[in-house]
Amino acid sequence: MQSKLIEAVGALINASAGERIRLPAPDDELIDSYESQMEITFGDEYRYFLKNASTIYFGNIEPLVLSRDINSRGDLLQAIKVARRLGVPFKWLPVCEDNGDYYCLDQTGNIRFWSGDGVSSESWPTLADWIIDVWIGGN
Repeated sequence: MQSKLIEAVGALINASAGERIRLPAPDDELIDSYESQMEITFGDEYRYFLKNASTIYFGNIEPLVLSRDINSRGDLLQAIKVARRLGVPFKWLPVCEDNGDYYCLDQTGNIRFWSGDGVSSESWPTLADWIIDVWIGGN
């Protein structure tokens, strides 16, 4: 796990003044359940993000969440189904939906932006960079 991600999540917590959505953060059991349903394995950094940042309320960014009620707003499983129908590459894992656009983890750990117009050249080398630049910085 990169200390850069821990620092970025800490900065996000500070920026949000501790504000959280009502949904509880996922635990390992729930994360394991999603991995099983999706037939993929989340990396350590994304697992850390899910547990520590996915329920933070700050600015306009609302990460996709894991919930025991898959019908809850912003649920990852539901969002992936929609994203795939819209053309988000199958190997990309959406982490945030923003008005029909998606920020996704690719196979190398980069965050890639996908717009309704298709694949964009916008990307960030790590989840931590995306948190700092996009979520906190508003870029």
